[in-house]
Amino acid sequence: MKYELTKETKTVKGTTLYRIKALKDFGGVKKGDLGGWIESERNLYQEGKAWVYGNAYVSGNAEVCGDAKVFGKAWVSGQAEVSGNAWVSGILESQASDEITKLRKDKERLDWLLKYEGNYWLLSNRADIDEAMKEEA
Repeated sequence: MKYELTKETKTVKGTTLYRIKALKDFGGVKKGDLGGWIESERNLYQEGKAWVYGNAYVSGNAEVCGDAKVFGKAWVSGQAEVSGNAWVSGILESQASDEITKLRKDKERLDWLLKYEGNYWLLSNRADIDEAMKEEA
């Protein structure tokens, strides 16, 4: 196991969330580091280097896996899956119709297609979703 749910909880929009704590070193995370908030262990895979940081939330049937990172004030929920090397930050509520899809991977580029509230953004592995949101505003 790479993390555990702590006894520290918070209720957001009627959902009880648990802070996570790393049980071993992986990626940039060190044993003992406190992470973000998840509703249950189904939200964050024990395999891979995926992590939920700081004030980010993951709830519902949403899943974070692979080497994905959820951070900032992100809220990933519903049926969303954040996977591969995707980064989600800022304020983003991913409901059942929203998705982040891996488009292509080659030696030079990894692209993701983000569908959010009916709009699409093409993101590379170094792009930050916040930038896409700022451009749209």
